[in-house]
Amino acid sequence: MSTVTASAVASPLRRLYFVRFGFALVWAGLLVATASSLTPVSIALLVLYPLFDGVAAVVDARSSKEKAPTLSLYANIAISWLTAAGLAVAATSGIPAVLRVWGAWAVVSGITQLAVGVIRRNLDGHWPMILSGGISTVAGTTFILQAAQEGASLVNLAGYATLGGLFFLASALRLGRATRGR
Repeated sequence: MSTVTASAVASPLRRLYFVRFGFALVWAGLLVATASSLTPVSIALLVLYPLFDGVAAVVDARSSKEKAPTLSLYANIAISWLTAAGLAVAATSGIPAVLRVWGAWAVVSGITQLAVGVIRRNLDGHWPMILSGGISTVAGTTFILQAAQEGASLVNLAGYATLGGLFFLASALRLGRATRGR
């Protein structure tokens, strides 16, 4: 990817990643405040997170001038939006079902995030995304395992979102180098 193209891609991604950071922190705080049980508010928050992830992937795909990660981004859009529907259904069965759906989504979306990060590895800000994708797959497996435990809780999902938000912040800050032309 040329420097001109890298700068053109980095600027909109940087803005998107700052928005994703802010959203993740606010969402996590709201989930912690409502995570003791499945209420209409906590269910709405659970469904909102993957919907937002899908919208962010749409913005990413539209703003990215490179074609390489587009297939991975479109896969992430479909996975995220299907997950939102799956979470709405799982919420009727309880927290363990929600953790299983969230965990499966974290694994699959982590793999797609890892793929996009590897494709964009020549942009300064994507090494944190590669790490985040790998961590997401591990965290997703943990959520699935937690679902089988007595007293499973939604609180760990807030930690997952916060960590993901911090990775988006790290990427946004690193992408600043590309927007300044290095």
